[in-house]
Amino acid sequence: MTTRISRKKAILAIIALLALIGVVFIAYAIIHSKENPDVTAAFIEEHMTNDNGTIATYLKPASSQNPDIVAGREALSESLGLWMQYAVLSGDRARFDDSAQLLTTYFLHKGQETYIRWKLRPDGQSEVTTNALGDDLRILDALLKAYKLWDRDEYLQLAKEIGSSLQAPAQTQGYFVDYHDFERNASAAVLSLVYADISALREMQNNGILSRQEYKQYQDLLSHMPSDGIFYPKTYQIRSGQYEYDASVNLIDQLIVGIHLAEMDHPPKELIQFLKGEFQKNQQLAGRFNRKTRKPDAAYESPAVYGLAIILASKTNDLPWARELHDRMIQLRGQDPAYPGGYVFDGNTHAFDNLFPLLAETLLEPTVK
Repeated sequence: MTTRISRKKAILAIIALLALIGVVFIAYAIIHSKENPDVTAAFIEEHMTNDNGTIATYLKPASSQNPDIVAGREALSESLGLWMQYAVLSGDRARFDDSAQLLTTYFLHKGQETYIRWKLRPDGQSEVTTNALGDDLRILDALLKAYKLWDRDEYLQLAKEIGSSLQAPAQTQGYFVDYHDFERNASAAVLSLVYADISALREMQNNGILSRQEYKQYQDLLSHMPSDGIFYPKTYQIRSGQYEYDASVNLIDQLIVGIHLAEMDHPPKELIQFLKGEFQKNQQLAGRFNRKTRKPDAAYESPAVYGLAIILASKTNDLPWARELHDRMIQLRGQDPAYPGGYVFDGNTHAFDNLFPLLAETLLEPTVK
């Protein structure tokens, strides 16, 4: 009888110990997922990657009703470019090579004109004949920085091949434009200022893809850009030479333009001061603002906004603010226990709401250890 009771106590003790180990393991996993950007990369690889290796735009599948609008598991050249930049920033050549292979296998159209398709179906096929300038420049930036980092000539040659497609046939009055339809040989007449990617344009100039005069043209475009005291215009209308504002300001656009300015050593001081005030007052940043009232125009928080704000803070050497933003950003991560490491809400997420935070954390990581 005594032996049976002792055995029962031993079993209960083992069960209690296993339960304690489980709790500790879960607690460690939660803490680890809050502090390590690799968990977001793992989420993207496990849950946001299609069978062919392309990154899905959304977690949930959905049918595309319009080839000009992305849906469900369709893949964007935007996501590929961000993933390539992450590979460069983290020094992961194997990941970069895999991404370059995806670029040449699925996204790069080779024919009379070579260009990057801005969108693919989940199976890797494409129904579009247009590029997206901002995505092209992001990919070029990654290729040229990878060439500098790893001294691989094939990266430079691929960058030159892509860069040549952005020359005269895909320009309007000497400016790169938002997109060019290579089948219809028709270009947009507008340049969105988020696409004036100074980092990429500088790399193109340094590697002979862009002339000094052409590079200066985009420097001047940003340097002479007006501001309403806080916010910047959305577009530059090439034929009229006019800058145009949005009534409802997307903070993602503003932050990317601010990053371009910081890359030129012209930090967007008024924008930063405004965002710091908003964050101090509300302990969060809204995704959109009314340009006239300066009030939030939407209730949602975007992980991409925090990621971009961290990048801007890092580029202006404001690490205390970057860390405050980081602390808020990672509170939004891992809220859905089915998707640890992901910024998932109501069972869905957008790729850039994971990729921009991943870039930001990777950039910030050496300063928070």
